[in-house]
Amino acid sequence: MAALAASDVTEELAMMAGAAFLGSLTVPGRPEHVSEARAFVAKVLGDQSPIVDAAVLLTSEIVTNAVMHSNSCCPGGTVRLVMIEIGDGIRVEVTDDGSDLSAPVVKGDFYASDGHGLYLVQSLAHQWGYVRDEAGTTVWFWLSPAGRCSSAAPVRATLPAS
Repeated sequence: MAALAASDVTEELAMMAGAAFLGSLTVPGRPEHVSEARAFVAKVLGDQSPIVDAAVLLTSEIVTNAVMHSNSCCPGGTVRLVMIEIGDGIRVEVTDDGSDLSAPVVKGDFYASDGHGLYLVQSLAHQWGYVRDEAGTTVWFWLSPAGRCSSAAPVRATLPAS
């Protein structure tokens, strides 16, 4: 039996939970393709969505991190974006090709010239977290127009290798 990537599992869970799969996009792991991810999120949510701006910003930050800090930047590398409507909000997942050198980390140094992406995610998302497995790293966030959240702290998981 083939191992399922985190986003594949999310799609299956969404269907079982009565959530709506909104779409997915796979782009090459290159900086010039980050704009495609932003445009995809904006198109799926539409101009009238009260969370479109935050969703586009957070997606841009996470996809940029995937391109800059994972093996997705290697030749043939990709970044996959999945959007699901669940509860009264949306969940966006960004899956990269993983990295042996880094893991998602929120940097609290406001004077640093970079490293603010996950701080923005932590500050603006109602929930967020990440999953690392042999296939890569998936960073996700959940936004709701109602603004309800159960936790500001990230949910972390590392799945054991099969």
